[in-house]
Amino acid sequence: MKATVTLGIDLAKNSFSLHGISADGTVTIKKSVTRVNLAKFIAKLEPCLIGMEACAGAHYWARKFTHFGHEVKLMPPQYVKPYVKTNKNDAADAEAICEAVTRPNMRFVPAKSVDQQAILSVHRARELLVQSKTAQTNQIRGLLAEFGVVIARGRGPFKEQLPDIIEDASNELPCVIRETLQCLLELVEKLSKKITVLERTIQAWSRQSADASRLEQVLGIGPITASALVATVGNAKHFKNARQLAAWLGLVPRQHSTGGKTVLLGISKRGDGYVRKLLVHGARAVVSHSKRAKSGSSEWLNSLLETKHTNTAIVALANKNAPIAWALLTNQSEYVPQSN
Repeated sequence: MKATVTLGIDLAKNSFSLHGISADGTVTIKKSVTRVNLAKFIAKLEPCLIGMEACAGAHYWARKFTHFGHEVKLMPPQYVKPYVKTNKNDAADAEAICEAVTRPNMRFVPAKSVDQQAILSVHRARELLVQSKTAQTNQIRGLLAEFGVVIARGRGPFKEQLPDIIEDASNELPCVIRETLQCLLELVEKLSKKITVLERTIQAWSRQSADASRLEQVLGIGPITASALVATVGNAKHFKNARQLAAWLGLVPRQHSTGGKTVLLGISKRGDGYVRKLLVHGARAVVSHSKRAKSGSSEWLNSLLETKHTNTAIVALANKNAPIAWALLTNQSEYVPQSN
């Protein structure tokens, strides 16, 4: 029997479809394996190239298969889809993965370490709690608006005014609404405490990471953004240049060019939306401070704000910080702010 040199695995919860080929393209493996038997089956194979989609569990299996001596490459699912020749099923997906992983122009996702996945899990948990807190706060505002009570925008007025509104007898709120609002307020406070705990965990991790501490020197990048960048990007040398990282994060213009005419649209918004959002929010804070206090701001940012819309300047600053982060991670150097 010919040796398997390339193996495509369609990941799932319990049943995994495998498609392997030899050096001359002959199909050597075409079967389904249960989760219990997958590791045992792969361990018995001679070292080969294994391709998988970068989905749930992919990084775990990548580390495990690499330990067995195989070369593992992860691919974005959207880049594998064009190689599916027939109707979608697990066997066809495995065959498509097996073919896609051998393409010379295929883009791959670096496998994450346990430490990277751990801190990113904290980030995802924090993000979910923040969304829950925001939704709960908006619900309270909506319920109060139904009874003619409106709280000013912002977390400060909400935190200060809501307890007084619940206790104020002159606003004619029914008792059942006061009890409901008190219950919801306690839930918001609990969510805030949980968010604080997770943020402290992220900050502690960021202080221990030399790369994250290096990124925090950049204006607009704090501990949360720095730790997310380091954990998501991993080895920055996987990117050929700084612009490739910015493009991977979806911060560069989207193209719709034809006939030799170049047309640039808004940012592509490809890649990791969470890291992109953090970079944009950090840039928004810098721009907001720059508009309030002209001193200390860079000439580049001030001139941009004079000629462009605020949101355009925010995205431009985020797009500028991403290449800076690539340079710091690649060269292992300290950040030196430019005078302009």
